[in-house]
Amino acid sequence: MKKYKVLLVNDDGYHSEGILTMREVLLKYGYDVTTVTPDRNMSGSSHSLTFTRPLKIVKLDKYEKFYYIEDGTPADCVHLGYHVVLKDKKPDILISGINTGPNLGNDIFYSGTVGAAREGTLLGVPSIAISPSSSKKPRFEVIAELSMSVVEYVLKNGLPDKTFLNISVPNLEKDKIKGYRFTKQGRGAYKEEIKKYISPSKEEYWWIGGEESFEEECEPDSDYTAVKEGYVSITPLRLDLTDYQALKLLDKLDEFITL
Repeated sequence: MKKYKVLLVNDDGYHSEGILTMREVLLKYGYDVTTVTPDRNMSGSSHSLTFTRPLKIVKLDKYEKFYYIEDGTPADCVHLGYHVVLKDKKPDILISGINTGPNLGNDIFYSGTVGAAREGTLLGVPSIAISPSSSKKPRFEVIAELSMSVVEYVLKNGLPDKTFLNISVPNLEKDKIKGYRFTKQGRGAYKEEIKKYISPSKEEYWWIGGEESFEEECEPDSDYTAVKEGYVSITPLRLDLTDYQALKLLDKLDEFITL
């Protein structure tokens, strides 16, 4: 029986309970797991790569095949994990997560978890991103176990070319989750909030954040609606962001556009 090779990454760092739980479940299933993470929480770093400073790979002695990248992004972890740690030996799958908070709707544009899965897809590796529906006491063991059905499907069947999966799991006990739904990306994410603070030296500074909210998205086939109704959301995402419908429309305007 083949022992599948997994490249496991995240955007929360090597201390994150989410990735440690996912790693343990993958090992329990008999997979060969190589883990590469940032050295700290790098949420919101999207798909950024580091070009302005050198990066160092550090091996953790506490775990087997476990590394972190000093001052690196999630996409850096994928890039260095594939080309340096694995020495260009292609893994069977890349798993990004389990994230500590949700990646629904507009979150995916900012998410380091999703960015890492996108980087894996660019490298030709079947990739999935895994997140809870809420950052309030995520049930990581439940999320990991439920995600394994998707992991095993991808390993056996692959994914369409240049496509990866974004998985979101309701924050419920396993027996309360109703099943799986294939969904589209929703629109809403957070109730945006920018807070102003004053330092002891009377200087202004700002904190960008927001509260989790499901109120903005109510379409029946969206990721938001699926997790709100107790289903695991599986959203296929493509590397190609071209709006082909708009491209056809704009093509008709050629006669009005001149140089």
